[in-house]
Amino acid sequence: MTELTIQEPETVRASLLDRTMSNLREAWREVADWSGGLVTAAPGPSLPDKDAETIKSQMRDCLEGRGGEVSARARAANLGRAYLSLNAEGRKRFLRILATDFDINRKSVDKAVATLQKADDPKDRAKAERALREVLQPPRLRLLAQLNALPEGFLFLVDLREELLGWSKDDPALAALERDLLSLLASWFDVGFLELRRITWDSPASLLEKLFAYEAVHPIRSWDDLKNRLSADRRCFAFFHPRMSNEPLIIVQVALVNGIAGNVQTLLDETAPVLDPAEADTAIFYSISNAHDGLSGISFGNFLIKRVVDELAIEFKNLKSFATLSPIPDFGPWLKRRLNEAGKDLEADWLTAAERKALAIAAGTGKEPVALKTLLQTPDWYQQPELVKALKPPMLRLVARYLVKEKKRDSSAALDRVARFHLSNGARIERINWLADTSDHGLNQSAGMMVNYLYKLDAIETNHEAYRGEGKVMTSSTIRALLKA
Repeated sequence: MTELTIQEPETVRASLLDRTMSNLREAWREVADWSGGLVTAAPGPSLPDKDAETIKSQMRDCLEGRGGEVSARARAANLGRAYLSLNAEGRKRFLRILATDFDINRKSVDKAVATLQKADDPKDRAKAERALREVLQPPRLRLLAQLNALPEGFLFLVDLREELLGWSKDDPALAALERDLLSLLASWFDVGFLELRRITWDSPASLLEKLFAYEAVHPIRSWDDLKNRLSADRRCFAFFHPRMSNEPLIIVQVALVNGIAGNVQTLLDETAPVLDPAEADTAIFYSISNAHDGLSGISFGNFLIKRVVDELAIEFKNLKSFATLSPIPDFGPWLKRRLNEAGKDLEADWLTAAERKALAIAAGTGKEPVALKTLLQTPDWYQQPELVKALKPPMLRLVARYLVKEKKRDSSAALDRVARFHLSNGARIERINWLADTSDHGLNQSAGMMVNYLYKLDAIETNHEAYRGEGKVMTSSTIRALLKA
C-alpha cells in the first residue's frame, strides 16, 4: 500500500478535489480536441470582462447546437475546461453569467400566461400549457445537461453545486441556479440505481484514502486507526452511483459488539481485542458520513441504513439489536444560545435547588451559585470527579428534553439534525450516554454526551409513520424517566 501522510480531512478533501479537476481537464481535452478545431484559448484566471464575453458566446453556441452531436460535445467540453481553468473569483463570475444571462425570459413567460388565459378550446389550451412549460425552463438547464453528458460530468456538477452552496447564501441569482442544479441532480438520481459495496482493508488504496477525506463524524487518525475500523468485528459500507463508480456517496461504519455501546473512545480503541463477529449480538452504527456536500438535499441515507441492516441480518443470524452511537451536534450551540438569552433565570427553571447547591459545592464556591455556562467552559471540568457527578443528572435531563421537545421553527421536526435523520428513518431514542466522547469536538458540541438510536426491526415502519405524520418521537422507558424527572 502506498504511504500517506495523515492530514486534516479538509486538506485531504482539497487534494482529492484538485486531482479530480486535473483528471477532468485531461478527459475533456480529448473530447474537445476533435478535427473541427473548436479548442479556444483559456480565459484569464479571474475571467476579465473581455474573456467573460467570450464565455457568453461559447454558452450561446452550446445552446444553438450547430454541427451535430460530436460538435455539441466538443463545445460543452471546451466550456467545462474553461471553467476548470479559473480561480475562485473567475468561477463565481462564470456561474453568475450562467445564472443571469441564461435565466428564463420573463417577457416570454408573461406572453405564454396571457395566451393560456385566453385559450378556451381544449386543443388550444393544451398547446398553450406546453408552450408555458417550455418557457419556464431556463436555458441554463440545457447547458448543465450538456456538461452532465461529458465523461465524469455528473461528478463535475456535484462538485460545482458544493461550491455554489457557499456562494448562493448572499446572491439570489446564484441561489436560483443552485436550486435548478439540485432539481437536475435529483431527477438524475434514482436510489434504485445505487450499488451497496463493502469497503475492506483489501479495497484499493485510492478508495481507502477517500475514507480519510470523507469521514465527518470521528476523524481517522492513522492507517492503524483505519485498519482497526476495517477489522473482522467491523463493517464499512458505501453507496455508489453508476455515474460516479469510484466515488462513495455516503459511508456507514458499523461495530459488531455485545450490548449497546456507550463510549466512542472505547469503541475505537485500537488496542482492544478483536471480537469474533459470530459472538456479537449488537450492530452499532457509529459513523454515517455524506461524502459530497453537492448532494445535500437528496435523501438516500435512510435507504443505506435499511440495506446495511438487511446485509448484516443475513450474514450474522445472532444479531439481536441494531443501534447507533450518535453525536448530538446541535445541542451545544442550542444550549449556549439559550443560556445567553436567559441566563440565570433559565437555569433556575432547568435545575433544582439541590442540583444548583451541588454544583456550587463541586465548583468550590460554597453557597454562591455558579453559572452552568461557566462550568462547561472550564477546560478540564470532565476530569473533576465531584463536578462530573454534580453535572450529570441535570445535563442528561437537558439533553433528553432537547432531543424530544425542541423543534425546528414552524415544524414538528426535531431541532437536532442527526435526531431528525434517525427518527424519520424509524428509530427510537434509546439511551443518552454521559461522557461518551471526551474529544475536544465531542465536549464542544454536546458536553461529551452521545445518544443511542435503536432500530427495532418490527417497529421501524410504525415509528417512521408516527414521526412523519404526527411529529411523535418514540422513546425508551429510560428517556421517558428523564423527561419526568
